[in-house]
Amino acid sequence: MESSTRHEGDVVEYAPWHVMNGDAAPAERVANATRVAALRERGHDVAESAFVARGAVVDARRFALGECSYLAAHMHVRGEVEIGADCSLNVGTEARGLVRIGDGVRIGARSAILGFDSRGTRPTCSAPRAPGAPRRRRRAATVPDMTSAPELVAIVPAGGAGTRLWPLSRRSRPKFLLDLLGTGRTLLQDTADRLAPLTGPDGLLVVTGTAHAAAVADQLPQLAGDGAANLLTEPSPRDSMAAIGLAAAVVEHRHGPTVVGSFAADHVVPEPGGFHDAVRTAVEAARAGYVTTIGIAATGPSTAFGYVRRGAPLEGVPGAYAVASFVEKPDEDTARGYLATGEYSWNAGMFVVRTDVLLGHLARHQPTLEAGLREIAAAWDTPAREEVLARVWPGLTKIAIDHAIAEPVAAEGGVAVVPGAFSWDDVGDWDALGGLLPADEAGAHTLAAATSAGDNGAARPTTAGPLLAIDSPDAVIASDGGAVAVLGLPGVVVVRTGDAVLVVHRDHAQRVKAVVDALAAGGRPDLL
Repeated sequence: MESSTRHEGDVVEYAPWHVMNGDAAPAERVANATRVAALRERGHDVAESAFVARGAVVDARRFALGECSYLAAHMHVRGEVEIGADCSLNVGTEARGLVRIGDGVRIGARSAILGFDSRGTRPTCSAPRAPGAPRRRRRAATVPDMTSAPELVAIVPAGGAGTRLWPLSRRSRPKFLLDLLGTGRTLLQDTADRLAPLTGPDGLLVVTGTAHAAAVADQLPQLAGDGAANLLTEPSPRDSMAAIGLAAAVVEHRHGPTVVGSFAADHVVPEPGGFHDAVRTAVEAARAGYVTTIGIAATGPSTAFGYVRRGAPLEGVPGAYAVASFVEKPDEDTARGYLATGEYSWNAGMFVVRTDVLLGHLARHQPTLEAGLREIAAAWDTPAREEVLARVWPGLTKIAIDHAIAEPVAAEGGVAVVPGAFSWDDVGDWDALGGLLPADEAGAHTLAAATSAGDNGAARPTTAGPLLAIDSPDAVIASDGGAVAVLGLPGVVVVRTGDAVLVVHRDHAQRVKAVVDALAAGGRPDLL
């Protein structure tokens, strides 16, 4: 790779294999408004107002950063370092060697500046101004310029089959497409309604599979404008990191660095006010360079959720804390111990983060996945989309965001948690749904379900027969058409659909997936 000059607006991104093969340029000048990620150079000049992405490693004999530039969190710079006036070094930046720092430089918490020279020597690498052009006004650049992007873009991964809510939830009509609360709105529509005050009309982006894309567009017609720009369709499931990473890469390609939040399509938040407050705090932590999750106040020692352990308060972001660790689903005794400490909350899988931060971490921990997602994102709004998707998507690493980003970055001190003071439920099984449905006079919870498919596979209303519970308190009864009567069976779940009936006690609701597995093993895909 030959030495070259990048012009204003260029994006220079060196993938890890450039580092390994040693084919990065021996000296590279990067001009104004340029973003640089994952670079390793022997000599590097960065001109005014450049943005050097989080997680980049600069191993240089000399590294000169022009005035008003921005080093994102967890940068590592080694060698003779010159930092111009009014630059910002975010949280966790490390600079080693002879370091000269200009006036007005801001240095984030937990940074290490070794070999400091206080003379404030100004770098000589700033891009020259055109003759007669006015001098650039200095500013303290604490975050990258995100003026062209929405304040928050909500990413909603809409996938899965909801097997523990079988037979109501199927592969062809997963639970996010169903009205499970009898409100006239599906869980997906309820999620969009809840996010709208945070994102505005254009800040919602849904990622779903090809089998459900038409139904999602039918339920959320606002996504279908401008060629369905905010509905991203995956060719096949590649787990949550690929889905969320693709959306983040597309958003960054369109808008530049942007704060995004990932929120499941099938969760329930009965009173969204506290949710909105928590997300707004999470946005502030994300702007400071953290991957931020929202911890749900545990109502009991659940073994169905992972947990987040809270650490020290986050400096400069009231209401946010460092994450000490993520832990997998525990047994009940361990969960009781967690709750006794007051330091643990449920991990609901909500993440708020800047796109450049997320993709920077991904470049370090899953470089092949990050490179593939960036390639797809660059082609997404072009005629080359289908060709690039077909070629790149099947080879992407299949991994959850918790394992790809949350856990390793938490170990590095780069994850924050905002405790959520609001009711929340992931509607994970029939017992959970029973707790969300109001009890009738007999103490039973009933749902006249809408499960038959209308146009594009979206659920359409049906008229169920009478649902009767006699001497059966806490029973859960659901039907999409026929009458159901339950007598003398407290705590039972009875679900009737057109082709299947489920009877299970609420205490065993988590085991319904075993029924689905048995049907699959028995060669009955029509019932899945």
